[in-house]
Amino acid sequence: MSATATQNTITLKGSTKIVTEFFDYAINSILYQRGIYPADEFEQVKKYNMSLMVTKDGGLRSYLNNVLGQISAWLMTGDVQKLVVVVADQVTKETKERWNFDIQMDKEVAKGGAEKSVKEIQGEIATIIRQITMSVSYLPLLPDACTFDLLVYTNKDTLVPTKWEESEPKYITNSEQVRLHSFSTRVHKVDAMVAYAVEAN
Repeated sequence: MSATATQNTITLKGSTKIVTEFFDYAINSILYQRGIYPADEFEQVKKYNMSLMVTKDGGLRSYLNNVLGQISAWLMTGDVQKLVVVVADQVTKETKERWNFDIQMDKEVAKGGAEKSVKEIQGEIATIIRQITMSVSYLPLLPDACTFDLLVYTNKDTLVPTKWEESEPKYITNSEQVRLHSFSTRVHKVDAMVAYAVEAN
């Protein structure tokens, strides 16, 4: 019984690892499903009892590792509020999609950890990843050439790395929103939503 209890106790460090890993797979899924990079630049891996596509591009992998490493540090301190994946038209720079991941941390729970099975958490995460995969059925077609940016929202007094830049929020003028599922480790909770551009009437 004691071994099972230990496995199901989610510490701040363990929760941070779970959330950071989710962001990695979620970003890769968005980039693959929305065709931001060619399909042949991805490879298949098994995670959350499902097949996922992750980038093979060294430059992109390095960029993601850099951003996720910083997000991981801020998850430990409770300084990160939101991660947004912005998809924009490469020519016009117009924002076409904003994938929002709102992050909440329960600092009281974080002090002592929380009881929740990893299997249950991974099931919640898998639901979100499936929703990202199914999004191609309702999201408008994107232009041939699109780029993406990662926006990270932090607390006002948070120290930001010198190489990072202040950015505009890159909102969409006319948009509709689809709320996705959320997941919780009990230490952190992540709420997901996608906003996408629609033609003005």
